[in-house]
Amino acid sequence: MSGSLNKVMLIGNLGDEVKMHHFDGGGCIGRFPIATNESYTNKTTGEKVSNTEWHNVVVRNKAAEVCEKYLKKGDKIYVEGKIKTRKWQSDDGIQRYSTEIHVSEFNFLSTKNDLTTDSPTIDVKEIHSENQNSDSDDLPF
Repeated sequence: MSGSLNKVMLIGNLGDEVKMHHFDGGGCIGRFPIATNESYTNKTTGEKVSNTEWHNVVVRNKAAEVCEKYLKKGDKIYVEGKIKTRKWQSDDGIQRYSTEIHVSEFNFLSTKNDLTTDSPTIDVKEIHSENQNSDSDDLPF
C-alpha cells in the first residue's frame, strides 16, 4: 500500500473565543485553540499527573461563522480534520512555524446556547456545498 493518511480527531475545550478574519473576496476563517487533557498515575510515586496539550484549530467560511456564533471559551467540542503546518517569516526575519488542525467536521458537545450531546455532527463540506448558491443565514442543523 503506497497511500498515506492525515486525519485528526480531538475532543477538547476552547481556550479562547473564536477569532475571525474576513477576506476581500467574501470568505473568512475562524481560529481558536482547544485543550486536550491526559491524566495518569505515576507508578513510582503514586502521584496523579495531568498533561494539557494545546491545538490550533482552523475553520473556514460558513463553518467559521457557525463556530463564532455558538462557541465560547470553555465549551467542549469534537473536531475532525487534518494537520497542516504553516511557515512564515516574522518581522525580525526569523522563520516561524505553526501547526494547525484544519477542520472537516465538528460537533458541539457543550455551548453557550445549551446544545446537548444530541446535537448533530456538522460536516464542513456540506455547509460549503449548501451555501454556494445561497446567501441565507440558515444554520445547517
